[in-house]
Amino acid sequence: MCPVLRFALAVLLAWLLGWHAAICAELPCPIRLTDVTQETGISFQHTHGGSGLRYIVEYIASGLALLDYDQDGDVDIYFLSGAPLRGTQVDVRPRNALYRNDGSFHFTDVTTQAGVGDAGHGLGVAAADYDNDGDIDLYVNNFGPNVLYRNNGDGTFTDVAKQAGVVNGNKVGAGVCFLDIDKDGLLDLYVANYVRFSYDTHTVHVTRGIPVYPSPLEYKGDPDTLFRNLGNGMFKDVSRECGIAAHSGTGMGMVCADYDNDGDTDVLVGNDVMSNFLFQNDGTGKFEEVAIYSGTALDANGNPHGSMGVGCGDYDNDGLLDFFITSYGGEWATLYRNLGDSLFADVTRVTGAGQGTYPHVTWGNGFVDFDNDGDRDLFLACGHLNDNIGLRNDTTTYRTANILQMNTGDGRFTSVSDACGTGMQVKESSRGVGFDDLDNDGDVDIVILNSCARPTILRNDSRTENHWLQIRLQGTKSNRDAVGSHVRVVAGDLDQMD
Repeated sequence: MCPVLRFALAVLLAWLLGWHAAICAELPCPIRLTDVTQETGISFQHTHGGSGLRYIVEYIASGLALLDYDQDGDVDIYFLSGAPLRGTQVDVRPRNALYRNDGSFHFTDVTTQAGVGDAGHGLGVAAADYDNDGDIDLYVNNFGPNVLYRNNGDGTFTDVAKQAGVVNGNKVGAGVCFLDIDKDGLLDLYVANYVRFSYDTHTVHVTRGIPVYPSPLEYKGDPDTLFRNLGNGMFKDVSRECGIAAHSGTGMGMVCADYDNDGDTDVLVGNDVMSNFLFQNDGTGKFEEVAIYSGTALDANGNPHGSMGVGCGDYDNDGLLDFFITSYGGEWATLYRNLGDSLFADVTRVTGAGQGTYPHVTWGNGFVDFDNDGDRDLFLACGHLNDNIGLRNDTTTYRTANILQMNTGDGRFTSVSDACGTGMQVKESSRGVGFDDLDNDGDVDIVILNSCARPTILRNDSRTENHWLQIRLQGTKSNRDAVGSHVRVVAGDLDQMD
């Protein structure tokens, strides 16, 4: 082919691709997310507890939980807050907050009545019925002693962490999950630990004359903690005998899931600036760390990331659970596709799942089918950890809009962040994020915890003719809520698993 013809064809191809992209950009987005924060009655104000000394435990606060604590059929919200750190003076000590869902996107603060206003430095939280008594309990992972709130069934909770043996010492912890490690019908507790931090070892860090936070690599990593549920209200630390304690990391987000479809629950832990952990369960509650062999430890280039949040879902409807891990600025948030046979591939670039993430620090995330079209979209919470980042980096900001990637149904994602309503125009420094149907109308809404600000509540106003299905599991031989089960729904040629 002559050079001139080759050039002409290249120009034509480029024009056609550009025209196609322009047409796609003009198409209306089927997903509509509306910011309804002001009308919810939620006045919670988060703090990271800092006074300018920039302790490493500031920027990893905090998460949230969505749960139906009073069993009335709608989803309530539990927000975590940081606590005043050394050198910080406050008139009123901040605390966590529980908001009862009254319907129609109105919520009432019931923290005091419920007795769940922990004033510790909250990082992560998990909700589950650990004692199989029919109501949902809460475990809070703090910098400092952790809290286990047992639900009394009357709208109140009691902190039983000491009696249950799950205080977990004076550690720094973010990720936490309930799971049944040995299929005995009792929910055990996995607590991710971050770094061995103390005030006495902290030094102020300055880059080009600008105060910054220290790297987690300046501290020793801390092995995670695994507590086995003994069934009598007590837990036992089995980290060593189960193989967890042999590995020290910088655990942040995590998820428990049966990724290899062998009937037991495995654990993926995202480590900050270190290789991730994938603990494969042998079915008896003993674990082997297989992240390197599976392909989930590093990205496609063999680099560790500043892993923050971990999402899990079957984005391509092939019956295998995939993972999505958010990361620090200057790194792509990474999509790991499950290939079967306990192997994963980094498919971030070929799927487009990482679009828009490279400049930003990304945190909470999730695979969610926002438009009920049978495939899972991706939502990512964004926001830098340094509030002065603009003084040394003009590619990102402390407060930034979050990211929404729509699943196109062919194994790819396209960014629709600018086309899906007022909810995607909010700019904060977001951290934890939760997804559930807050108004029971058949689509999934979003709750976002923002650092040092009020939360953001996004109502899903997507309008489609698609159907939806809500399933509530009740265990018989398993734990009461059948945590760890796989649900498969087949409708024509659509086969979905969760």
